[in-house]
This record gives sequence, C-alpha cells and structure tokens, in this order.
Amino acid sequence: MLKLLKHLKPFLLLIIIAVILLYAQAMADLALPDYMSRIVNVGLQKGGVENSAPEAVRKTEMDKLLLFMSDQNKQLVLNNYTLDKANSDAKLIKKYPVMAQEDALVMNQGLDKSTIDSLNNAFGAAWLTVSGFEQMLNAPAADQTSDSTQQMPPALLQFMGYYMNLNKTTPTDIFVVMQNYPDKANLVDAINGIFASKTAALGITMINQAATTDVKSEYVAMGADASKIQSSYIWQIGMLMLLLSLASAACTVAVAFIAARTAAGVGRNLRKQVFEKVERFSNTEFDKFSTASLITRTTNDITQIQMLLVIMIRMIFYAPILGIGGVIKAIEKSPSMSWIIGVAVLVLISLILVVFSIAVPKFKLVQKLVDRLNLVTRENLTGMMVIRAFNTQGFESERFDKANKDLTKVNLFVNRVMVVMMPVMMLVMNAVTLLIVWIGAHQIANSTMQIGDMMAFMQYAMQILMAFLMLSFMFILIPRASVSATRISEVLETEASIVDPKNPKHFEKNFSPVLEFKNVTFNYPNAELPALRNISFTALPGQTTAIIGSTGSGKTTLVNLIPRFYDATDGQVTIDGIDVRDLTQNELRENIGYIPQKTSLFSGTIESNLRYGAPDAKEEDLIKAAETAQAMEFITEKPEGLNSEIQEGGGNVSGGQKQRLSIARALARKAPIYVFDDSFSSLDFITDSKLRKALVNYTKNSTILLVAQRISTIMGAQQIIVLNDGEIVGIGTHKELLKDCPTYSEIAYSQLSKEELE
Repeated sequence: MLKLLKHLKPFLLLIIIAVILLYAQAMADLALPDYMSRIVNVGLQKGGVENSAPEAVRKTEMDKLLLFMSDQNKQLVLNNYTLDKANSDAKLIKKYPVMAQEDALVMNQGLDKSTIDSLNNAFGAAWLTVSGFEQMLNAPAADQTSDSTQQMPPALLQFMGYYMNLNKTTPTDIFVVMQNYPDKANLVDAINGIFASKTAALGITMINQAATTDVKSEYVAMGADASKIQSSYIWQIGMLMLLLSLASAACTVAVAFIAARTAAGVGRNLRKQVFEKVERFSNTEFDKFSTASLITRTTNDITQIQMLLVIMIRMIFYAPILGIGGVIKAIEKSPSMSWIIGVAVLVLISLILVVFSIAVPKFKLVQKLVDRLNLVTRENLTGMMVIRAFNTQGFESERFDKANKDLTKVNLFVNRVMVVMMPVMMLVMNAVTLLIVWIGAHQIANSTMQIGDMMAFMQYAMQILMAFLMLSFMFILIPRASVSATRISEVLETEASIVDPKNPKHFEKNFSPVLEFKNVTFNYPNAELPALRNISFTALPGQTTAIIGSTGSGKTTLVNLIPRFYDATDGQVTIDGIDVRDLTQNELRENIGYIPQKTSLFSGTIESNLRYGAPDAKEEDLIKAAETAQAMEFITEKPEGLNSEIQEGGGNVSGGQKQRLSIARALARKAPIYVFDDSFSSLDFITDSKLRKALVNYTKNSTILLVAQRISTIMGAQQIIVLNDGEIVGIGTHKELLKDCPTYSEIAYSQLSKEELE
C-alpha cells in the first residue's frame, strides 16, 4: 500500500488544502457543543448574564461589594472599573436608564480573558455574601429566634446593637454604617465567615453561576430589560452556532470535492501506468498474468484504491483531529467523568481487533475470486458460439454459478463479520450516554457540575466515539485496498523481460532485409525442454520462406522471435547483420508487417483498421493493399465502402473477411519484412491462390516468412523449412523436400494427391 503513496505526489497541494479545511471543520464541530453548553448554562440558567463581574454597577452597590473583598481583589476591581458620573454616557444610559440619575462604575473596555476570570472570582463570593446578608437582615421577625441570634458571631452581635441604637436617632443604610464602623475589619471577617462554608462547598464555577443571579438583579435595578438580555444572548450564541455549522458544511463540501478529484486523478494515472506497462509486456509477462487478472487489476483493483482515497482524505485526517480535540474538550468540561470515554474507547479497540483478525485474511481471497469470476465471464462471452454449438449452456451456467457463489459466500462472511461492528458500537454509544446522564445528574444535584456542561460532555463523548467509528470504517477498506494495491504494484514493478538496449543500433536508410537465424534455441520459462533447438536459416529479400510442420512443432514460436515477442535463449536472430536485440523494439517492429495467427480487428471503420499500422497512408495505398489482400471484393459491396463500421473484435465480418483485412492492414505498412503466421487458414483455395499471386508483385523487394498448414499455400515458395518437435528436419524447395524429407512428404501426401503435388 505504501508503494502507491508516491502516486499522490502530483496532488500534494490539494491534500494540504483538504487537511486545512478538515482542521477548520473539526474546530467548528468541536466548538458547537461548547456554544450549546453556554446557551443552557448562561442563556437559560443565568438569564443571559455570562459573568459575575458586572458590565456596569451602581456606585452604592459597588461599595457594598467592596466591603467583603480582600485588599487584593479590591485593588483589582478598582483598577479595571471606571467611575461614570450620572448622565455622562448616552450609550450606557440607553441600556441602563438609572445611570442618568445615579453614579455607576463601568468595566474598562478591552480586558483579556484572564483578567475577566480574575474579576469573576473577585465578585462571585462578594455577591453571594451581600445577598445572603441582606436576606438575613430582611428575614421575617418570626424567623429571627433567640437561638439564631445567639449563633451570630460576637462581632456581628455587637455591630447589630450599635446599628440599632444609631438607627433610632438617625435612620441610615446598614452598609453605610458598616463602612464607618470603628471595628469594620472584625465585622467583615465575621460576616464572611458565616457564608464561607457555604460558598466553599460550591466551588468557583458554581459560585460564579450563582452570583450571576445577583448581577441580573442589579441590571434590572439599573433599568435594563431582563428578557431582552436573555434573548439577545441566546440569539447571539445561536447565530454563531449557525455560522459555524455553515462553515463546517462548506468545508465538508470542499473536502468532498478535493477528495473526489484527487482519487479520480490517482485512479486515472494508475490506469494509464498499468495500461502502458502492460503494453510493454512481452509474451513472457502475459504468461505470468492472465488476461482476466490484468483486466481486474486495471478496473476493480484501481476502483478499490479510488474508494479508499476518497474516504481516507475525508476521514483519516478528520477523525484524529476530532477524537483528540474531543478528549481535550471533554476533560475541560469534566475531568472526573473522563474515565467513561477511556472505557468506551478500550471496548471499541478490542472489538475492532477481534473483527479484523477474522475478516482481513478473507480480503485476499475476495480479489482472487473476482479474477476467477471475470475469467469465467470472459470465456463465456468470447466463446458463446462454441457454447451454443456444443449445447453446453447448462455446464457453463453451473461453472459461472459456482464462481459466483464462491465469491458471494466469502463476501457474505466478510460482511456478516463487519456488520457486527455497527450494532455493538451503537450499544457502546448508548451505554456511554446513559452512564454520562447517570453520573452527571448526581454531580448536578451536588452542585459540582452544570447541566450545559453535562450535555456538552455527552456530545464530546459521541464525537470521540464517532472518530473511532470513522477509523474503524477505514480499517474495513484499508485491508481490501491494500490487497488491490499489492496486485497493482505487482504489475507496475514487473520488469519486462524484453527491453530496448541502452545503446541501440539503427538500420541504414535503404538496408537489405536479409533475415538470418543463427543457432537459435528458445526455452519457455519453467519448461523442461526447449521449444526450438539449433535453428539456422537465411531468408532473402524478394523471396518467400515458408515454414511448415505438425501442430506444436514450434512454427509460431519461431516467427515470434523476429519481432521480439520473445527473445532467443541462445543464438541470434539478425536483420541485415544486426541482432534484433540491438535494435529498439519500435524501430524493429516498424519494419515488419506482422499478421498473427489469431486475427484481431478493432471497433471503428474498415479504413481506421487499415490505417492502424500506417496512419499517414494515402487512400489509394489503402485500396491497393486491400486489393492485394483480396478484400476489395467485399468492401465494395458495402454501401459505405472503407467507411463501413467494424464491430468490437470484427464481429460483423466473417473469418475469411477478417483475415483478409488483417493482411491488408499489414500490407499498408509497405514493410521490408512480412511475417504471415498461418494467415491464410480461413481463405478458400481460389482466394488463397489469387492473394499469393498478388503478393508476388506487391512484395517483390520484401522478405516474406509464411507459416502455413496447407501444402498448396507454400508449394511456390523459394525456400521451405520443415519443423518437427522444435528442430529443422528439412530445408529446400517443394520438389527437393518432397524427395528428400520424409516429414514433409508425409504432410504433403496427407493433403494432396501425387498428381496435385507434381
């Protein structure tokens, strides 16, 4: 799999952009639960008041609060608040109308978060102390029993006596009296002591949350609209959440586009490289890879890689960011419940390991079975006429059904194993939700956690588990894609056994196409015996050298050595004295007109097929080549002539017509050397005779090698080579061989009578 990563290099910039967008998307998704928590905690529970440090507070109220602050906190507050004289700030007056008649202190603009947090801590306990003390003073007389009075600290009892005596003569606010009280320090310590135990149990977060109620009451006392404060906060946070959601959606769409473009590009490049590699394969490599397997590797296997890349770019970068960010955010919300996530993650990892240890070995088998299914399908489609002729549709149906069922069986096994993951993961996620609600409810009851924080923690837990779910889905695709990647790499890394020389030789402009075999031996890979042994002969220009022999004698193997479809194991094949291995394959094959034993036409027109080897040929040259190949007889009968349509594989022309078009295609090249590998087998005797006569004039300066099974086709050849079991057992003219070569005479008399042979 890693070997294919180099193919991502052209798309590196797109991948970097995708990672940036995924990071932005993850940050937006991670921010949403926090904003939701703020709507619940602040918008609903606190009435839209976020901080216990007020934006503005009446001077009289600030004086009360400063009484119960430490000297350090007092200095902090006074440094960050500015006295605003009555009716001096129109903007604040609009929000807090009371400021038109009364002095107030206003928080300085541009304070950083740490300073605001410090102010919250300074104001929180002070608000609770002031409100608690006021409630104690305003409690009904019936509630102020002698016992409760006796429980007051002595300093407070003494002050209450002092205040009551003073209030009889001059009614004064108790907090004003406290500011001028001689033993103020002990009094403040006494009052703070009453409420210290209660506030300490809440913790800083809950103290600040409770204090916001007093801040809201202060805003109302200053003439602010409480419902407007709340709705405005909820709308503000809600709009931010909407913008974040839209940004996340935009990132998702952009990443999907980039992922699809990258995957499609990699797939296109891989298909091109595999195709170009296969085009350079010799017959040796084709013997290693079956045609069906190469088709599967070029299509299905590359599709697996594309599918993986699309999902990998979208998930493999996003999931870790989301998972790690979720863990950090969840711990910030509630460190005490982080163990729940740890347990859930361990359960999921264990599940993934078990499932994959069972399923992964099956992925290799799946691709092999796909190869098998493709092979059976291809054989059925290409051999349909034979199947019908032998009435073996039932047998072929069973063969296909077996290949299909084998693949289905393995796929079902893999899918059944994989399908277990989803319900188990959903069970884990639901169990985690219940556990968070259960433990969170107890913490909320104990005032150690806020409702919004519990809801946010729940969402972060789901995000973390979803991140693992995404990664597990990746693990489903990676093993199968890894198998496909290995199969593609096998093709790309297979070195062609036939390559061009580093310092190639070249033909002269008007070279003599003398073809010579010098002690040539050829052995197929892994074969016990050579297919050809000690083959030596010379084929001269202007002459026809025919090759005949029994089936399996090595005729096709011999002519395949000329265009270097195979290379000789020993000996040399030379043209004009140059070893064919010292020439580039392109230059060698440009000078050979090759007509294979199995003819093959391409979808298009007759003209496009004739131009296949000579794209720049003039129309009159094509017509002349077709006339020589005896193809114009049926071409002229077609309404569109040379522009007549040819179906895939030449399905709309007969075997003889296909063979004649194949010969015309080679003749259009006007090559110095022509190789006819049993290319007249589908022609009738009359057409065969006409074609051979026409060839004499058309190829008078060329070297012709003619492989044939019929004696009548080669009787007129200037040189006939007789092969038997990979060896030359006779070489000469028809008459010489008929007289001196038993193998040749045996073949000849088996086909024609003595009179016909003479």
